[in-house]
Amino acid sequence: MIFARIIPDYEEIITLNDLTQKIKETPSIGECGAIFTFEGIVRGKDEAKTTDEMVLTSPDPEKTEKELEKILIQVQEKNGVKEIAVVHYLGHFKPGDPLFLVAVAGSHRHETREALEEIIERVKYELDFKKEEKGSAGSKIIMSGG
Repeated sequence: MIFARIIPDYEEIITLNDLTQKIKETPSIGECGAIFTFEGIVRGKDEAKTTDEMVLTSPDPEKTEKELEKILIQVQEKNGVKEIAVVHYLGHFKPGDPLFLVAVAGSHRHETREALEEIIERVKYELDFKKEEKGSAGSKIIMSGG
């Protein structure tokens, strides 16, 4: 199973628990020995600045969702994992808000962890997102790959 969703403005709320449950309900769960999850959240403070708000957009969310699905299919084929479920939110966020949720199930921990890490990196660098951070340093725009 591949589940890929880009959700604008929290039109639908899906949690990591929801993704994990969706995976556990698949027929292949009996072949799995590991589920790895990741929740990317808005960081409110680093060494140089604070972030009070983040605005994350995509020029074409439907196209971005299709590209996300392609990435997940490639990762599944490469790593041999059984199930992948991903949600990426768009909209306005505050520190601590979830932006990016990933759950991956596989037969063993090694390929499952590698698949998770590849998804995280490829989504960050390959999908067409624009991130605007507003905070102590003013407003900063970061395009895909930042």
